[in-house]
Amino acid sequence: MLDTVQIFLQSTFPLLRVQLADVLDIAILSFVIYKLLWMLRKSSSGRVLRGILVLVMAMLLSTALSLTATSYLLNQVVELGILVLVILFQPELRRFLERMGSSRLGGLVFTAPKEAAADVETAILQTTEAYTDLSRDKVGALMVFERQNLLDDVIKTGTPLDCGVSSELLKNIFWNKAPLHDGAVIVRDGRIVGAGCMLPLSGNVNLSRDLGMRHRAGIGMSEHSDAVVVIVSEETGSISAAVGGMLKRHLAPETLERLLRNELLSGEAEDKKGGQIPILGWITGGRKEGDPS
Repeated sequence: MLDTVQIFLQSTFPLLRVQLADVLDIAILSFVIYKLLWMLRKSSSGRVLRGILVLVMAMLLSTALSLTATSYLLNQVVELGILVLVILFQPELRRFLERMGSSRLGGLVFTAPKEAAADVETAILQTTEAYTDLSRDKVGALMVFERQNLLDDVIKTGTPLDCGVSSELLKNIFWNKAPLHDGAVIVRDGRIVGAGCMLPLSGNVNLSRDLGMRHRAGIGMSEHSDAVVVIVSEETGSISAAVGGMLKRHLAPETLERLLRNELLSGEAEDKKGGQIPILGWITGGRKEGDPS
């Protein structure tokens, strides 16, 4: 197989003498750069990154103009830059490593079994039905749909369960007198695996001040993993969804169902339902929808 790819590359690019190792090298480097830029796209660290780019451009310009003193000063700053970067980007680097360590790598190659796809389909329908009633009655709710990043540590903070998703069960869990209502329900492969779970709060200081703790926890969970988080506001009854640190608010039930299908169903299952957008998985880190507030 590798020999065939090598022959194809040499015949297609005879002058460039492209080797298979070169293609892999470029692909890995491109992936790492993409993931770093994706994590920094909406954080305050993105402004720091732009400042670093300005510094590098100034260093190149000073070298080109033979500005000896300025070049010396900038070179000294750059030599200490690695340590400074580790300190400045510590949250982002930790989040990146956590995602790598908690990902189910098999999901990058293999699709989910048909049974799991059927469970996810049922979970989407039952969640939409429950959220319609919860929104109407202004009952707060917080659900996390796990994707490639395993959420075992989050499940340990609540009560482990193993049951299918049903509308009546969700409405009972989130009833304000129920013991597990003050926390998140975790769904894995279309089945509830935990309830009453505590989620990490978002570290985004630019969030709207009218967002409550449920929304901040939902955004925080989507920042730390590729999970899809759906929320019902107890104050207004509005439905929201958080994916990749982005929050989309005031969703109609049919919009919520469409979003969950786009994000959770595999390509094969979605094709059967006439959908267009497959699961994004760990590589893309989630779909960016809505605004941070």
